[in-house]
Amino acid sequence: MKSLGFVFHSAPHGNSSGREGLDAVLATSAYSEDLNVFFIGDGVFQLLNNQQPGAVLCRDYIATFKMLALYDIENIYVCEQSLLERCIDSNELVIEAELLNQADITAKLHQCQRILSF
Repeated sequence: MKSLGFVFHSAPHGNSSGREGLDAVLATSAYSEDLNVFFIGDGVFQLLNNQQPGAVLCRDYIATFKMLALYDIENIYVCEQSLLERCIDSNELVIEAELLNQADITAKLHQCQRILSF
């Protein structure tokens, strides 16, 4: 299977794209080992710890990102500038990820043969 990139660029809980993207990543991992997961822009909020989605009547799926390690998904990248612009410290994320600048994110995305955006 081809190298796939999954890009999370929207904030959680405003719509279902984050949850659907996570489901897609986990499902695809059964068929491919060459997966890359990117969090850019407001997508970095997907990984923010201590969210309370019940306050807006949404399901809490953020902790499910911890399943990425169990599915052997290791290529997880977070845009460092996106974190800085949103005053988020990398220690506030629910999973460990490699912090990359925008140029490195772009280079990694160009290595993917297909990209799915959520």
